[in-house]
Amino acid sequence: MKPQPIGILGGTFDPIHYGHLRLAEEMLELAGLQQIHFIPTGNPPHRDTPQVSAAHRSAMVKLAIADQPAFVLDEREVRRTTKSYTVDTLRELRTELGDAQPICLLMGGDAFLQLDTWHEWKQILDLAHVVVGFRPGFTLEKRIHSATEALRLQYQNRLCGVDYLSQHAFGGIAELAIPKLEISATLIRARVSDNRTIRYLLPATVANYIYQHHLYISC
Repeated sequence: MKPQPIGILGGTFDPIHYGHLRLAEEMLELAGLQQIHFIPTGNPPHRDTPQVSAAHRSAMVKLAIADQPAFVLDEREVRRTTKSYTVDTLRELRTELGDAQPICLLMGGDAFLQLDTWHEWKQILDLAHVVVGFRPGFTLEKRIHSATEALRLQYQNRLCGVDYLSQHAFGGIAELAIPKLEISATLIRARVSDNRTIRYLLPATVANYIYQHHLYISC
């Protein structure tokens, strides 16, 4: 019997919020994942430096996912002193989990359309599946024309159904229609800075942590 796929969800999580958590919960169910590793980014090459330390961001993720046994905090990237590249994380996981374990890199449609700007991006597809969540009505098929020819070719050659994810260890690109919550970390940081409520945008445990540690006050 083939093992159930394991999902990988990376991000700065600065802070983690219900948009991240709902995306993960939907993908857990729709892609038939056994668990999802939440991997806070340490020193991201594609984004600005996070507002708060890796220790704070990891602590907030731990609080946010505490009530979902299928969600796991994975701190390997925040421990690195060098740039955090997804391909390196996937290589580590592949070594740890073995060649037969299906691994799914989870992301949104906007991130996927920029995938070919990532470090050694083609190697990512030889280490894991890529599972893309998109808002209903905005499929990749409708948007892929804006991508580079190299990425369009990979999309066309690797597009697969959900069943493929558990039958193979890597190499597929699957799409899942997932309603998007219009919540962003930028919005939350701005509201904290403006002394406005962040209730119902993220778990209460995370909100309390932000207030207790006086995070994002000077954003």
